[in-house]
Amino acid sequence: MSDTPEATNSAADAAAAQAKIKSSVLAQYIRDMSFENILAQKGVTGDATPEIKVQVNLDARKRKTEGQYEVITKLNITSNAKDGGDPLFVLELDYAGIFSIEGVPEDQMHPYLLIECPRITFPFVRRIVSDVTRDGGFPPLNLETIDFLALYRAELARRVEAQKASGETEPTVN
Repeated sequence: MSDTPEATNSAADAAAAQAKIKSSVLAQYIRDMSFENILAQKGVTGDATPEIKVQVNLDARKRKTEGQYEVITKLNITSNAKDGGDPLFVLELDYAGIFSIEGVPEDQMHPYLLIECPRITFPFVRRIVSDVTRDGGFPPLNLETIDFLALYRAELARRVEAQKASGETEPTVN
């Protein structure tokens, strides 16, 4: 089976469009962080086997400079004792990356910012969480890889459901 010239051209056009995307990380930093070792403050008795809950939120905003965006990964991690549910620690982390992005079509910028950019900064977030929990007196918490595409799709579905419930006819994505 041979490729038709149209199929070959279409694939070449897609590859050329992909090659035009230029993205670089200009800066990464902790915007806000809080670690509270409740176990040390209050003293939990009994078995302190942890049950960890991780909540992830993302935020992206355009900066004043053309083509620059700030993408923030917000983690809220709570650890409670399995027996009794006593809190052990709470870690809140807002980690930001400043990105210079060119060549992404406007209608694809939102998913690019909330999927690709957090993928780039996630290894640094993971290291910070591991270091802070270890330095806070607990075994290092090594986060599982986060599927940012699944998070994005879940948020789109949640917004569609919210719009249906409120009676809007056309879903919008911000």
